[in-house]
Amino acid sequence: MGKREIKQERAARTRAVIARAAAEVFAEFGFSGASVTKITQRAGMTLGAMYFHFESKEALAREIVRDQPVRVAPPHQSQGLQHAIDITLTWAHRLLDDPFLLAGARLVMEQDSFVGPAENSHQQWTVVMAEDLAVGKREREVRANVDVLPVARLVVNACTGAQMHAHLESGREDLPERVREMWNVLLPTIATPSAMKRLVLDVSRGRSE
Repeated sequence: MGKREIKQERAARTRAVIARAAAEVFAEFGFSGASVTKITQRAGMTLGAMYFHFESKEALAREIVRDQPVRVAPPHQSQGLQHAIDITLTWAHRLLDDPFLLAGARLVMEQDSFVGPAENSHQQWTVVMAEDLAVGKREREVRANVDVLPVARLVVNACTGAQMHAHLESGREDLPERVREMWNVLLPTIATPSAMKRLVLDVSRGRSE
């Protein structure tokens, strides 16, 4: 490995350390309660190191929110409607201990402080769900008369509400079960009878092996 590659690797590690520290601080204090000083102290970095990689606290929050879907890769291969289910169950399980997802859950109510309406967390998750539902519709898993975009928004809104209530009532421990209950109610109205026979709603599908 040459000097340039070593330098790039070190920079990537430094950036990752700062991002993780920011996620932990945002998860603990929210956006308004977090500060650049708290983040750099948590990271064990100087202010100069932070500003070299991120221009502001807002930039850090935007990156953490933007990267949320990347951190939710289901442990089982699937597509279409099953993939939509698997993503939500995986998110529900990983939200318990992933600082980046915890930060996203905390930042969701303060997004107007650092992102615009077109790039907020609700919108990006709606796109993810709508894409899976569209695949499901093409594969005749989703009923032909279903408008996938409103359903995608409904799923995102329901998951957001579920995590807020689970946070207050169980420390999110029952969030996977709440997500499963949501799909149990929703699927009979959007899924075809043949798809209903194949779909798996076991909460363990979202748990890493």
